Parts: sequence; C-alpha cells; structure tokens
Amino acid sequence: MMEDLKQNLFSTIDKINEHVIGIRHDLHAHPELSGHEEHTKYLVKGILEASGYLIKESDKHFGLIADLRVDDNAKTIAIRADMDALPIEEQTGKPYASREEGIMHACGHDSHTAIALGTAIAMAEHQEDLPGNIRFIFQPSEESKEGGSVEMIEDGALEGVNGIFGLHAYPYLKTGEIGYKYGVMMASADIFTIEVFGKSAHGARPHEGVDAILVTAMIVNSLNHIVSRMIDPLHPAVISLGTVEGGRASNIICDHVILKGTVRTINEEVRNNIPLMMEDSIKGICKSMGATYHFDYEFGQPELINHHEMVDIIVQEAKEIIGEEHCIDLKDPVMGGEDFSEYLKIVPGAFFRLGTCNEAKKTCVSQHNSRFDVDDDALQIGMKIMGASALHFLTQKEL
Repeated sequence: MMEDLKQNLFSTIDKINEHVIGIRHDLHAHPELSGHEEHTKYLVKGILEASGYLIKESDKHFGLIADLRVDDNAKTIAIRADMDALPIEEQTGKPYASREEGIMHACGHDSHTAIALGTAIAMAEHQEDLPGNIRFIFQPSEESKEGGSVEMIEDGALEGVNGIFGLHAYPYLKTGEIGYKYGVMMASADIFTIEVFGKSAHGARPHEGVDAILVTAMIVNSLNHIVSRMIDPLHPAVISLGTVEGGRASNIICDHVILKGTVRTINEEVRNNIPLMMEDSIKGICKSMGATYHFDYEFGQPELINHHEMVDIIVQEAKEIIGEEHCIDLKDPVMGGEDFSEYLKIVPGAFFRLGTCNEAKKTCVSQHNSRFDVDDDALQIGMKIMGASALHFLTQKEL
C-alpha cells in the first residue's frame, strides 16, 4: 500500500517537474535579502493555498507555516525551506538571472523553496492516502546573523511536530548524488567585534600617541595563534577576521580600529573557551601597549547535529531513488553554519546535501559566488527524496 502511494507521488512529481523549475526561475529572477522576502512569501502562499494548505503567517517577518492535516492523532513530519538571497551582483548570464541589482540567489535557497513547494503540491494531490500530517516551514533570514529559524520556532513551527527534514544545494557533488552525515554535520557560527582605542598623534611623532593600528596588528597575529597553539588539533576550529576599519589620514597615528569576524567550532567546550582565550590575548596586548579595548562576542547558531535514525531514513530512500553508489557519506563535518540546527535541538531530524554540479551547465561554482547556479535536474531528485523520506517517517511506528 505504501509503495503504491510512493510511486503515485513520484508520478505526480514527474508531471509537475517543469512547473517547479519555472517556480525556481521566477524566484531566482526576483531574489530578496533576509527580512525582505515579500514577493517570495506571496508566491509561496498562493501556490500553497491553491493546493489546500492551512497557512499561518506572522506580522513580524515573511515566513510561513503550511499544514496538510490528515489526522490529529497521527504523526506530523515537517519539511523546511529557507527563502532569502545574498547581497551579490549576479554574473551567470542565465535567462532567469536576477533582475535585482546587487542581489542574487547565490546559495540555492530558490531551489530549496521550489523543491519544498513541489513536494507540497504532490503531497496535496494524494492527501486522502497520506498516513499522517505534513507541515512545510518556509523560513526567512537564514543568511542573517540571527538566523530566521528561531523566529519560526517562536511562532510555533515545531508545535505538534515529531520530526523534520531539510536539504541544501551542494555544488561539490554531481547532480544525481546526495551527501549525508551522521552526527555533527556543520559547525556553530558565532560573530565578534573588537574595538581598539589608542591615542592620535602626528605621524612624524608616533611616541606621543598610541597606535591603534599597530596594536590591532599584534591582536590579529595573536588571534591566529589560538587555533594553532591553544586548541586540541583533534577539535577543529576557525577564527576568521572579515573586516578591519581604522585610520583617517596617512600622517595621523590612528586612535580607533574596529575588527569584525566569525568563529566556527564543532565542539561545545571549545566553543565556550574561545571567547575567553580571545579576550585574554586582546587584554594583554592592549595593556602592554597603552591601549584600551571593547570586545563583543555573540553566540550564533549551534552545531548542526543530525539524528542517526533520521539519516537512516534519508539514506534508505535515496538508495532506492538514485542508487547506493550515488549516496555519499560525507564523513567529515564542514565549518559552515546553518540555522537548521535550531530545529534539531528540539525535534529529531536530518539535513542532507543535494548534488547540483553539472559541468555542461556551469553549475559547479561554489556558493556565495556571483556565478553560482543550480542544475534544474536536481529539483526532481530533491522532491522525490524529500517526499519519500516524509512518507517513510510517517509510516514508521517508532523512531
């Protein structure tokens, strides 16, 4: 019975595939930054309402929660898609390239949204046969430092939910492949700001001032030694400085520098210790040089930790759809962050990588690049794996 439902679902996905590709092209041509996903929201909302979903909106953001209720006593599986784009000028030259100056879908969120919508349409076509309830979470602001998942959770996105799945377009795997990972898949993502305060003076009389640029240079050097000399090499960590701002003229000793950066770890103890190590270094250098400082450290998304049994479901279904040889065990985590991790702190779930690299279509460029694009052929695979995994979860008696 369940196998028949799965095949019927796949048949529907095959029929709507071109429509879903068209949706992705529309989304790609009209990208919106974090917190501004208005066009995306209303496109998504219209499609879901036409398919019979119950929609919950917020007046604080452009996220949506969409429910297909079958039985209030049955299990509920959630599928999450993020919707926001990045402040990058697109250079793909594709017919559906961004029409918004300085904004593009350089991380594949248009494909995530389209895959979730296609899965939602197909599920609705077979609502009477579904063994449980389906919830789709269309999330804003994944690319923001706060992450939109917390807002969605606060709005009740996980209330009554028993499990959750998510995916991400991945140009490091070929179209037709997926990547999976048990346990820790992605790093925590924190941000920090350091302000160094010195004393200005004439450039010809540096002894009368406190050179904030020189102090900053020593801090930068010291911070880079934390990972290489103060942390167990068996626990990967990254401290990266993204911006340094300071100085007003070539002949003035700088009195104020601002540094901003990010910290990535896959170990909670290391994560908690790093800001303490950073401040010890900053404090010591500033004191020895006669400078003062302000240090602000903000903990962001935690590590993304997949649940073993939920990964099993994805792998089992993917092997049937694309073949075992195309299911790649990624083995090692990556240091990128992903706020899907917030959902996994609350309910069992799994996140997987959907291969989108096709050399002929020039879709093997890394994310956050002006030439990034997704191979449309990957959408159909994503819909089938997501749909089959949802059905598998709903029919499984125990997790």
